Amino acid sequence: MRKRVVVPAVLLVAVIAFAVGLYLFQPWRIFTSSTVIEDIPAVATPAATPDVGSQEPSATPTAAPSAVAVPRELASGQLISHEHASSGTVKILELPDGSRILRFEGLDTSDGPDLRVWLTDAPVIEGLAGWQVFDDGAYLDLGALKANKGDQNYDIPAATVLGDYTSVSIWCARFTVSFAAAELNT
Repeated sequence: MRKRVVVPAVLLVAVIAFAVGLYLFQPWRIFTSSTVIEDIPAVATPAATPDVGSQEPSATPTAAPSAVAVPRELASGQLISHEHASSGTVKILELPDGSRILRFEGLDTSDGPDLRVWLTDAPVIEGLAGWQVFDDGAYLDLGALKANKGDQNYDIPAATVLGDYTSVSIWCARFTVSFAAAELNT
């Protein structure tokens, strides 16, 4: 009689443990990949209009084409691998309108559960010693990683003091570990 009760209870615990393990580790992500290719945001600046007073009376003013201003690079760095093999370039760009973005170019990392993009004040340390340092100090969460491959933009809030942050991490919030990181060089 006791064996009849124990076996279903053990099976129930095993099924629950298996379901929790699937939720936490999401092992299918080993086989999944996604790509996002975003352009650098372009901000059109209005071209100077001709001085109407200097034109001949018979001439009609024509609209000059608008020019596209180029963003200014404030900092950049190369991703190094931590928990997962990763590569790509990280840039912080100031757009002509004064807004700033963090941009990944040529990003290639593994897919994973709850991946975030963080600006941090932590040093970038290669190897196992560098995997878990990014949540020790100040960090700014710029949002979920859009895809594990491609070129992507992340808005940096206007009030952010960039001097407070020296690195970028692709942070796995589920397991509190860095997938990859880059030191920002100005």
